[in-house]
Amino acid sequence: MTKQFINPDSLSRPAGYTHVVKAGNLVFIAGQVGVDGNGSVAGGDVLAQARQVLANLDAAIKAAGGSKKDIMSITMYVVDTVSRDQMPALRAMRGEFFGDRPPASTLVFVSGLARPELLIEIEARAVVGE
Repeated sequence: MTKQFINPDSLSRPAGYTHVVKAGNLVFIAGQVGVDGNGSVAGGDVLAQARQVLANLDAAIKAAGGSKKDIMSITMYVVDTVSRDQMPALRAMRGEFFGDRPPASTLVFVSGLARPELLIEIEARAVVGE
């Protein structure tokens, strides 16, 4: 089975990991955070960061030769300081991104992420091609 280790130029430079690993037609996307390609955090609220996270997921799956319709499963990690009142807006944003066939999804509240200013992280698994 052919394995590819992909770090798209549009994503921030990873330190000690790979953004996308493709093994055959399986794609594993490392947790994406609200950081742009220059390493800057996108806004100070969870919705601004979530928009950047989804843009990063889109760039990651495209780099593997797929589209967001190929994403089969996601895990969302949200920092526990984020109000649960924000969840309907996050779900709506996720729904707009994935459309009428959303992937399997898990949401986990955590005490923190890799950098203290980060509020949300989403990792994904996909199947591209046949």
